Amino acid sequence: MTIPSFTLNDGWELPAITLGTARVRGGAAVNQFQIAINDGYRSIDSSTSYDNEGAVGEAIRRSGVPRAELVVTSKLPGKYHRYADATTAIQESLYRMGLDYFDLFLIHWPLPKQDLYVEAWQAMIDAQKRGLIRSIGVSNFEPEHLDRIIQETGVTPSVNQIEVHPYWNQERMVTANHERGILTEAWSPLGRGSSVIKEPLIQSLAAKYHKNVVQIILRWHHQRGIVPLPRTHNIAHQRTNLDIFDFQLTDDEMAQIAALTKVEGRVVAGQDPNVYEEFE
Repeated sequence: MTIPSFTLNDGWELPAITLGTARVRGGAAVNQFQIAINDGYRSIDSSTSYDNEGAVGEAIRRSGVPRAELVVTSKLPGKYHRYADATTAIQESLYRMGLDYFDLFLIHWPLPKQDLYVEAWQAMIDAQKRGLIRSIGVSNFEPEHLDRIIQETGVTPSVNQIEVHPYWNQERMVTANHERGILTEAWSPLGRGSSVIKEPLIQSLAAKYHKNVVQIILRWHHQRGIVPLPRTHNIAHQRTNLDIFDFQLTDDEMAQIAALTKVEGRVVAGQDPNVYEEFE
């Protein structure tokens, strides 16, 4: 299966769908990730906080797919935002995965109350210069956080990975990212256990296009220019999540899905990046 890709602002390519790996660990994770790679996934998203970087690296080695064909992402946790800590944390993540470089590395949360994210960003810029990272980005950054790191370092993130799904369409942030030339990635693209897959609109579109409800939502992300990161423990679902590139939702259908958004649609209450803190 050929997966289309987006070109980032630094010239690197990112496949249009990425395998999410949160909450999948150990031997079962190695098996699942290896199957995903062999089924056609070429982009894998991990994080130090997921405790599965080792499993991702082992799956890559067992897959037999050349390293150069894969895009591997990990993230910097909040406890390592100081420059020296961030520098060694990047190195340790590479050692855990058994890799020489990351294709994409992100600051997981800005933690503005700690006021260290610019320092962390500078460490990532320098790690990129040393060849440890190809493309650097952020996660859960608001416009003011983006503007500050750009203004203070002169380097614009390639990616901003944020929560996006039909109940939290994030039009404001998707637009803000686009205006800055930053690609949006969507974590929890299906709403993480929400009732969105039971929405009559989604079900009717699935019937119309002979797809399942998850494929409809993933296609909605793709047509918005967003890279979704679906995660599942089900191998069959993992495979069908790739089958979203052979149909097209209409503009009206796209708008109807977007209209499902809620005032408080986050999957976890209180995860406002302006106040939320996560250190591990």
